[in-house]
Amino acid sequence: MGTASVAAAQRRTPAWFGLFLSLFGMLLIRGAFLHFSSDPRSPHVILARECCYFALAIFLLLLVRVGEHRPLSAVGIGTSVWWKTLGWAVLTAAMCFAVAGTVVHFTGYHGEDPGTGFDRLPTWLVLLVVLRSGIVEEVCYRGYAMEKLKEAGLGRVGVFLLPLIIFSCGHYSLGWIGVLLALLLGAILAAMYLWRRDLNANMLAHFLVNFISNVLPRLLH
Repeated sequence: MGTASVAAAQRRTPAWFGLFLSLFGMLLIRGAFLHFSSDPRSPHVILARECCYFALAIFLLLLVRVGEHRPLSAVGIGTSVWWKTLGWAVLTAAMCFAVAGTVVHFTGYHGEDPGTGFDRLPTWLVLLVVLRSGIVEEVCYRGYAMEKLKEAGLGRVGVFLLPLIIFSCGHYSLGWIGVLLALLLGAILAAMYLWRRDLNANMLAHFLVNFISNVLPRLLH
């Protein structure tokens, strides 16, 4: 076996393990907290859950650097200059808002019902959730999963659809319209990643959408 074949084989095991975690890790963490916590919507439980989500993303990035001995550019981090990243992030966020605004206009959807818990969280914790969603969800469902599925030989349609479907279903707690929104906005983010391979732009766009929707109104209230 040649040197290149040995190196590829050494990368394969952590890559497959990482792919499983990227697709299902967040769902497993959420399920664990729902099952084992007496009050899964309490602030301290949510804080612990968010820390586990961040730990998942860090672990995936360590798999790339340590387990596969590859740069983070292998999952789309640091692939573009900052001003291009900023520009594409703003454009992507604007497209997301246009689509979300259309859905909200025709359905009257306003997110979780009042009293479900999220509205009672302190602003700093909502900001942490928003920051986590922008970073961790993009690392898991776009940067890591899409790259590993492509390396496994899956076609562009499969690379696009498989993480998107799992990502969308993960928003089941927001109702069917919430799942639809996750599907549509996730499709924009996935398409931009396939086109640009700039995970930093995706993370910033994702953060902007959630920050403007969930945190900014609190700050302006």
